[in-house]
Amino acid sequence: MAVLDISLKQVQLVSIGVLVVLAGGSWPIMSWSFAQSVLVGGVIAIASFFSGHRDIDSFLKTFEPPKEGEEKEKKQSGKSVYIVKFWLRLAVIAVILLFFVRSGKADVIGLLLGLSTVVFAIILTTLSVAGRYFFRRKG
Repeated sequence: MAVLDISLKQVQLVSIGVLVVLAGGSWPIMSWSFAQSVLVGGVIAIASFFSGHRDIDSFLKTFEPPKEGEEKEKKQSGKSVYIVKFWLRLAVIAVILLFFVRSGKADVIGLLLGLSTVVFAIILTTLSVAGRYFFRRKG
């Protein structure tokens, strides 16, 4: 069953690979401005994915029973800290995107393409695991 597990590390590595391919391919095909927008959008998406993964890990640890000597109040504050971090991350992303778009240097389609890198990586990873599952099952 370990072969079929989708690890978040795998998705993160694939998303970096997708970003390199998209940004590298868009530079000669479109323009440097388009490639720069893809790169900025991809870096924002991947950084948010990394940060979200770390925050969800720490949030899920708040549901574990408290260890000896650990206060229950500390566990309860972890849940509200997660919610605040989530909204702060969204606000920071919105401000970065706002400045980038308002500067006039952003190609909106390139930015959207870059912001979609994690989605592409999840789809590719899922298709890879599904393919391995079906081919392994038949063979």
